[in-house]
Amino acid sequence: MADLFDLVRTQRTQLPIVPTPSTVAGGTYIVTGANTGLGFECAKHFISLGASRVIIAVRSVQKGDAALAIIRKETGRYDVGEVWELDLASLDSVEAFAKRLDTLDRVDALIENASLALVQFSLTEGMETSLMVNVASTMLLAIRALPKLRASAKMFKIQPHLVVVTSGTAFSQKGVLEGTEGNIFDALSAKGTTNIAERYPLTKLLQIYAVRQLASLFPVSDTNVVINAVNPGLCTTELARNAGFIFRLQLGLMKLLLGRTAEEGSRTLLHAAVAGVASHGKYVSDCRIKEDYIPEWIRDESGCLTQRRVWGDLVKTLETRGHTVDIPGHPANKV
Repeated sequence: MADLFDLVRTQRTQLPIVPTPSTVAGGTYIVTGANTGLGFECAKHFISLGASRVIIAVRSVQKGDAALAIIRKETGRYDVGEVWELDLASLDSVEAFAKRLDTLDRVDALIENASLALVQFSLTEGMETSLMVNVASTMLLAIRALPKLRASAKMFKIQPHLVVVTSGTAFSQKGVLEGTEGNIFDALSAKGTTNIAERYPLTKLLQIYAVRQLASLFPVSDTNVVINAVNPGLCTTELARNAGFIFRLQLGLMKLLLGRTAEEGSRTLLHAAVAGVASHGKYVSDCRIKEDYIPEWIRDESGCLTQRRVWGDLVKTLETRGHTVDIPGHPANKV
């Protein structure tokens, strides 16, 4: 019951807009999945606050262009905003995007917001689709973006942030990964391994483990780059548009009662993008660092073993598909 009360209280808390024009001015911000929902509102905020460059990274350039046109009209800033193609269902698309990212003069924050929730099993490049989009491609982009973020930190004397948008639903998946034999990504790409309706929260758990491991491999003292995972809470967005009718009906009722608007939810992303060193490797929610919300089974010795296993299996999975995880100067591919 206490958990329910806490959910109601936090969902109804008025969230602040943490970044200010002075902190955003001159910066370059990249938001994935920004043609709708949280990403759209997040990108709009950055443009409104005076960012010099905001990149909307989307699968459909046409939809991205339409979203940017709305943002420009609503903010009155017609000279800011770009649409870049990024298809997280393709590792090659991630690589192409990362190479383009390297042409920028600076990156102040990369907010990896794009995710997928499915109830039908499907494979993409030999991997279950939501695993590919939410975990493999998301983390490959994080890895590939790190050199640019580090270079930006050094050249412009700034502290860039790498933010992965996750979910508190991850904590419902206790014991699932530990019961999976062999390579996690291979096992979960076999039809019938787990209930596909539970796959979204499971991918979010994998994200949390991977972000925590990546942050441990790249401490701020070495990189001056902050890496964190943010939970935007229950928000009224189109995330579940591919889900089944019953699930959408149940979720719709919850959103009606407790859901934040996409704009309100986007404030958590904005906070995570400027949360500072204290948030490195941490779970951020409700515009606060909430590491104490991480269950003990994720933080204890057994959880750390699972974390390293997730990272190792992720690296192997990427490398078997021809995407080497090797950033000069750091053994990111070791566990």
